[in-house]
Amino acid sequence: MFQNKVAVITGGAQGIGKVIADEFRKNGAIVCVIDKQPGEYFTGDLAEEETLSRFAKQVIADYRRVDYLINNALPIMRGIDQCSYEEFNYALRVGVTAPFYLTKLFLPHFAPGAAIVNISSTRDRMSQPQTESYTAAKGGLSALTHALAVSLAGKVRVNSISPGWIDTTSAKHSGPDALQHPAGRVGNPMDVANMVLFLCSDKAGFITGENICIDGGMTKQMIYHGDHGWSLQT
Repeated sequence: MFQNKVAVITGGAQGIGKVIADEFRKNGAIVCVIDKQPGEYFTGDLAEEETLSRFAKQVIADYRRVDYLINNALPIMRGIDQCSYEEFNYALRVGVTAPFYLTKLFLPHFAPGAAIVNISSTRDRMSQPQTESYTAAKGGLSALTHALAVSLAGKVRVNSISPGWIDTTSAKHSGPDALQHPAGRVGNPMDVANMVLFLCSDKAGFITGENICIDGGMTKQMIYHGDHGWSLQT
């Protein structure tokens, strides 16, 4: 499906990013991963402008084009009680600035039919306590998605995915952890990877500026104390 297409993936050394990278490879793509963890293509901190520039130059020098950009790298999660000024800004640099700047650097080199997929989170619309740095970054990435889709109209399709609980450890979940989801289970990385590949394919040629929530239906549930067996423990 993606024979000899060039797929750039941030945060692709483990977890969801690694599964996305593996699926692109299985489908014939050339994969360029950047991650802080040592890997086979490029190791570096996405929060640094110089790193982003060097990475983009290497990709273009090696392949001369980009077909797909998957912005997957995770920002740090710190809450308002503990998060420092620098930590909050670091989360935004990884989660919002890096996707923006990589798009800008690759803009002259996107191939016809190119697509960008940003991996956001259901935290772009709902929260737990003490998650401000991560939540702000993911919310910014979701908004950046539709802004870029309009600015890059006719050049690159831009969409985002908001995963809910995706278990990257292959653990088996049963009981309330699974059953609280309307889909009846906890998610796995393939749930996200399958959608990434679809959004990059010609089958999604009329989809741009969208955010697709993959959370087993959790964000569609109305939860009130004492209703349908739900209770708040205080």
